Amino acid sequence: MVNDVGAGDGEGTLLEQPAPGDIQLVKVLHALGDPTRLHLLWIYASGEQYDCSSDRLGLGHLHKSTVSHHMRIMREAGITSTRVVGRNRYVQLRRADLDARFPGLLEGLLKSLEREGA
Repeated sequence: MVNDVGAGDGEGTLLEQPAPGDIQLVKVLHALGDPTRLHLLWIYASGEQYDCSSDRLGLGHLHKSTVSHHMRIMREAGITSTRVVGRNRYVQLRRADLDARFPGLLEGLLKSLEREGA
């Protein structure tokens, strides 16, 4: 699960997402109330950008449209940002925005996932 070349900052178009001050705790928690999205949170916590390959995200058992649905839910909640570069999409955790808005939330969630063996 390595950064893909061509997904650098400044390239492509950022898909619509809430502004940092508009991220709502209830929407973040609702989005993370699904095991697949918690798995994606764990993956994205590395801080790198990931393409939407189900296999590389450890979700090869899910249909591509299902994975896209989970990614959209996370983006619309303000958890991730998605950059479109040509026909490719790259997703990254909005860690700085979430940490500023809800201090300690991500750290607590990630520690809990670590204990569960995510």
